[in-house]
Order: sequence, then C-alpha cells, then structure tokens
Amino acid sequence: MSHRRRSHAAVAPPPPEGDGGGSSPGKAGRIRPWPERRVLALAMAFRAANALLVRTYFNPDEHWQCLEVAHRIAFGYGHLTWEWKRGLRGYLHPLIFAALYKFLAFLHLDTPWFMAMAPRLLQSVFASFGDLYLYKLSKLIFNEHVAQWTLFSQLVNWFMFFCITRTLSNSLETVLTVAGLYYWFVAIESSKGISVISKQQATSYQSPQSRKMALLIAALACAIRPTSAITWLYVGLLDFIQIKFKCQFLFLEVIPLGAIVLAVTTFLDWWMHGSWVIVPLNFLKFNLFSSGGDYYGTHVFHWYFTQGFPSMIWTFLPFSVFGIIKSREWKLSGLIAWVLGVYSILGHKEFRFVLPVLPLALMFSGYCLAAMSQFKERN
Repeated sequence: MSHRRRSHAAVAPPPPEGDGGGSSPGKAGRIRPWPERRVLALAMAFRAANALLVRTYFNPDEHWQCLEVAHRIAFGYGHLTWEWKRGLRGYLHPLIFAALYKFLAFLHLDTPWFMAMAPRLLQSVFASFGDLYLYKLSKLIFNEHVAQWTLFSQLVNWFMFFCITRTLSNSLETVLTVAGLYYWFVAIESSKGISVISKQQATSYQSPQSRKMALLIAALACAIRPTSAITWLYVGLLDFIQIKFKCQFLFLEVIPLGAIVLAVTTFLDWWMHGSWVIVPLNFLKFNLFSSGGDYYGTHVFHWYFTQGFPSMIWTFLPFSVFGIIKSREWKLSGLIAWVLGVYSILGHKEFRFVLPVLPLALMFSGYCLAAMSQFKERN
C-alpha cells in the first residue's frame, strides 16, 4: 500500500535527513536504535516462555487440524476429521510439524512432554520472527521510537500472548502477513526512489526482489489459510492502480509466483489425499459461498467491531484509535477496517480469524505511546 509522509502528522518536527526520518513521534536521533539480532533474541526468549506458560485450551483446530494430522503423517495413526475427508484442508501446515515429530523420533525424544511442547516451541520461533518483522515494519513506516513501543505493545497484549504460540493456522498466517507487508512496503519505497528512513539505512533495506518476496510470502499465507486472500486483495488492488507496468506485474510476478505455490501445494495435497483436490477452492466454497461455517454458530454482523476485536486489543484500544487518527496512515488503518468488514459478512465469527490485523492495530498503539512518552519528556 503506497503511503505518503505528512509533515503535520508528527507530534514533533521531522528530523533532518540522516537522523532516522519519518513523520512520527520522537526524534530518532535521541533514540538509541536496537540491533535487530538483539530484538530477535529478546523475542525468541519471550515467546519460548510464552509457549511454556500458556497451558490452556482454546480451539479444537489447534489439535485436530494440525497436530493430530501431523502425528498421523509421522507415525501412521491419528484421527482425521471430516474436513480432511472432504478436501477442505491442506497438508502444508501440518507437514511442518510432522517433520518436527520425525526429528524428535530420530533423536529418541518422542516422549509425551516433548511431543506436547515441541510444536508450541517451534511456533514460538515463528512468532518471534513475526515480532521482529513488526518492529521492522514500524521502523520503516514511522521510526525507531515508535518501533520500540510497538514491540512493547505486541509482547504484552493479552490475546497475542494467549494465541500466537498455538499451532493454529491463523498464528502462522499472522506471522507471514506481517513479514509480507514489511517487504511490500520496502518495495514501495524503493520504487518511489525515496524512503521514510535515512539514505544510509535505505541502502541496507532496499532490494529489487522485495516485491517478489512479498508476493511469495503472500502466496504462502494464502496456501496456509486461503482467507488470507482478503488481506492481500486489499493490499494489491490499492497499489495496482499506481503501478506503471501493470502487465509486467501481473504476468511476470503475481501469476508465476502464485502458480508455483499453488502447484506445489496441490501436489502435496494430491500426494497426501490420494486424489486431486484444490483445497483453496473447496475451502472458499464451503466457508464463503455455502456458509458451511454457520453450523458452528453465528454472530451479529457488527460483532468484530463492537465485541470481537475490542476484546482482542483490550486496553490498547484507545491508544490504537489515537494512533490511527494522529498518524493519518489511512490506507494501513483501512486494511484493518477492510478485514473486519469482510469477515463481518460471514455469519460464523471467531477471534482468531482476524488475528493477522491485530499487530497492525498494536503498531498504531505504539505510535500513540511514543507520542505520550515524548510529551512526558517535554514536561
């Protein structure tokens, strides 16, 4: 999503070029940058503890759509629910954990404790990379000060702590969404020839392959969770209007990368299902076009706006609203509204469905908290 820096969007005047740039709270020159390796190490340690501390039951899909399937792949026995028999689920996600189970068996560590906790710990590694990419995305769009407060918001948010280390497909989808958005924004800045960060930093961030990396990650997110297409449809269409070489973008980037990922995942599903099935098509037909999910319960259309998402973001809600208004990053905040709006059309609603946009809301919370900390310093 293309975005434009606004000088009046900042709480403080933007620093001169080379000081970190960006129309966001706090002067970047006063904020000591955190090395990304240190951020990743912190996130890994925190999410490992997160995975070990969360011992509650949340959703059956965490087990029956992932770990039970992975156990069946690795050891030859395990129950498959009716969704697998009807070709509504793909094997890409469970195969990750099946490989983990095989590795544990090879090391003779396939004991009950390791079999139960190792998948959570692996997901905690994925989650820590999601934290890192949210930090990098916040730094790219705003600055170091906002990025640090965004990381704080991400780590202490109760629902993120409760859900992100679980082996739900939504958890991995969230990580891929944040990483994909980061590379997409890098590609936008590179194509414009400017950056919200300093020129020295931009040299290390920019890559001619950033947009392809973003598209590849987006395709993987859709393969893990087909409804991730809702997010990337918004992102792609907004910027497609401004792309000069539209045919080149479609036929040399979007379609080839999408086709490769679809072919690989379809082959995996054929290999595991024993017949040709197009899982994304079956998934979308059942959940979107036939309202099959309504069997599991329905909610009023405004549930995500009035109850679901506010419960997830909880105490950070006022900070996020302030950050959205003050930063004026309308296209990015519009992505949150778009996802919540599209999911509101569906009768069956769950908290985890909109987990991928929770980090974005927490990024706006980080913007607000950075502005508040700067105001406190001035007074």
